[in-house]
Formats: sequence, C-alpha cells, structure tokens
Amino acid sequence: MTPRRPLTAEAGRLPRVLLAVMALPGVPLAAFSLPVYVHIPAFYAVDLGLGVAGVGLVLLLARSWDVVTDPVIGCLSDRTRGRFGRRRPWIAAGAPLTLLATWLLFVPPDGVGLAYLGVTTVLLYLGWTMVIVPYTSWGAEITPDYHQRSRITAWREGAVIIGTVLAAGLFALPSAAERAVALELLAIAILVLLPIALIVVLIGVPDQQVQHAPALSFRKGAALLVENRPFARLLAAWLLNGIANGLPASLFVLYVENRLVSSDKSGLLLLAYFVCGIAGLPLWLALSRRWSKHRAWCVAMIWTSAFFAWAPTLGPGDAWLFLGVCVATGLGLGADLALPPSMQADVVDLDTARGGGKRTGLYFSLWGMATKLSLALAVGLAFPLLGWAGFDATADNLATQGTLTLALLSGGAAVLFKIAAIALVWRHPVDRSAQERIRGEIEGAI
Repeated sequence: MTPRRPLTAEAGRLPRVLLAVMALPGVPLAAFSLPVYVHIPAFYAVDLGLGVAGVGLVLLLARSWDVVTDPVIGCLSDRTRGRFGRRRPWIAAGAPLTLLATWLLFVPPDGVGLAYLGVTTVLLYLGWTMVIVPYTSWGAEITPDYHQRSRITAWREGAVIIGTVLAAGLFALPSAAERAVALELLAIAILVLLPIALIVVLIGVPDQQVQHAPALSFRKGAALLVENRPFARLLAAWLLNGIANGLPASLFVLYVENRLVSSDKSGLLLLAYFVCGIAGLPLWLALSRRWSKHRAWCVAMIWTSAFFAWAPTLGPGDAWLFLGVCVATGLGLGADLALPPSMQADVVDLDTARGGGKRTGLYFSLWGMATKLSLALAVGLAFPLLGWAGFDATADNLATQGTLTLALLSGGAAVLFKIAAIALVWRHPVDRSAQERIRGEIEGAI
C-alpha cells in the first residue's frame, strides 16, 4: 500500500468565508443561552418571586429530560439520508420550536408558576437540541485535519461570545422591570436573527453524505462507545469543567448584586469577561499548535482557577477588584470554548476507525447532554444550597452565612471542579500524531 501523506493544516486550510458562514448561527444561539443560564434563574426566582430552591429544582429536572432527547436526536441525525443531507433537515425542523419556546420563556404572562417555567424550558431545550446537535456535528465533519478543527470551533465560539456580549449589553440595567424589558427585546432580536443565520448556513455549507456506513447492532454500537476510553475521560472532564463554569455563571447576578453590592456594574463586568474571551482565542489556538490541544486547555484551566480562587475573598465595594477577576478568567474562556469540542471531533475518528461508521451526531449529542447537564447541576446544586444557608435576595439584610455561601460557590467550588477536570485530561492520548495515525486507518479502510 502506498503510504499516505499526513494531513496538515497547510494541505487542507479552510477558507475564512466558509468559517464565517458556519460560525454565523453562533451569534443568535448564544444570545438566548446567556439569559437562560445567567438571567432566567434570577428572573424567575427573584423578580417573579418563585424562590431559588424551587427554580433550581425545576431547571435541574428540565435538563434531565435531555438524557433522553439528546442521544435520540443525535442517532437519528446520523441515520438521516436524502438529498438535503444528514444535518440540514433537523436544523430546519428544530428552529421553529426554538423560536416559539424562546418567546414563551423570555416573555411570560402575569401570574406564571413553576409548572410554566418547567414546560417552556423543556420545549426550549428540545428545540435547541434539534438545532445544536446537528449544527456542531456538521462542523466536526467539514475537515479531518487536527488543527483546522480548532479553527472551526474557534470561529464558531468566537461568534458565540459575540452573541453573548450583545445579549449582556441589554442587562446593564439592574432593576426587575428593566430586566424584563431586556428579555423581551432579546427575544424579538432572536426571532429575527436566528432564521436568517440558519438559512445562510443551510444554503451555503455542503452537508456530506456518508456512503456505505456499517449497520451496527445496538450491542455492537454500545460496546464501541464504552471502549472509547479517550472519549469517556474527555467527556467527564468536560462535565466537571462545565460545572466549574456554570456555578459562577448561574450565580453571577446574585453575587454582584448581593455580595459585592454593585448591581449597577453587572453589565460592565459581564461585558469585560466575554470581550476578553474573544481576545484570548488566538492565544489558545497558538498554544494548542505548540503544545497540543489538551495541554493548552489544561494550562487555561489552571490560569482560570488561580483567579476564581479570589472570588470568595471579595465583598461590598470590591467590584473593581472583581473586574480583574473577570478579565483574567475571561482570557481563559476562549480555551474552554474552542479546544474541547475540537478534541471531541478527534475521538469520533477513533470510533470511526474501529467500525462505528462516523457517528458524529451521537457523540456530539452526548457532548451536548453533558454540557447542559453540567449547567443544570450547577443551578440545581447552588440554588438549594443557598436556600439551606438562609440566602434570601428579597430580604433587607442578607444573612452573613448566605452571602458567604454565595461567594464560596461562585469561586472556591469552581476551582475544585476544574482541578478534577485537569487531572482527567492532562494525559489525553489523542494528540496530533495519534489523530493522524487514526485518520490513516480510516482512509486505508475506505
């Protein structure tokens, strides 16, 4: 057999126009993900008076439904055949449900309760899954190159951060009435921008068909999944790091308003965090080329942990010190967003080489499920613990124990989860040379 030339970034460098088109939906998708994780919990718990413990439990239960829907949609997307491709039909079907549920959740009628929150959240998560799982899987299939995959995820997550920044700008005003207005304006913007962005992608990006995919039995497919140890360790690390990021994200508004007593600065602080996330992307891409993706990600998590650890030490009047924390941890955000999904595409290759038949949708559905589960666990753990500690954001005088618990969950607990993630991924075996060997096995079997 004639030896194949290893794939290189130079040999298959993707045009920037394609990267930009593929990244475009990240802007409106992120525009509603920020309030869902950061503002919706506080909006329903505090502004609508449903309570932190009840809201946390409902959001955790709603996210638990993704354990069923995510892998089902991922598998069905992998098996879809037709002239429109594998990914396009699911994105087109999920978009209307996503838009409807976004409006219902962001602009609730008067007198809603926990049941309303639960139903609208479940609908939003279902529509979101129908869009995001095929969308991210599609991105992983555009190129087999180790470093080009990082460029795809970096462009996409850069667009995600831009959408997040735009959404954060609407929440610079702290009062309940203004928060409700910001949610309504954001919902209107999403209803306009998301369809446009998705149409551009559906028309402008090729959706590859998989020829001669093997027919796997459930038992064989499950066995291949279980035997993919690099995927299992990567997924566990992603889950732990997601909880680490989800704790300060879901508690951000409460922390700034009640621990720092600086509610007027929450918009500025969020803006600084996400702008620095964009600024850090080129740095982490360069380091991933120098060290490998997993080592660059570990360094970023160590960097972020060093600054998260200061959050519990801050108190009233320390908003400007916390701005420094936001800047530093924001720089690490780019690595969290761009590198792990690119590593996920590489471990899908390992499954394909062993006979899995390019099950990108299944793998990215499990990835998405872990993403949502980590954020749900962050809310589901943090809010009940705040309630147990006596935290009540509506009280005139907050209990010291309550604000201390809020600070520890926002910083100290996040560091512990990141340390666990670093321990899992530090020796990740699928680096560039390993991925090129795997790709050679796949091409040799075709």
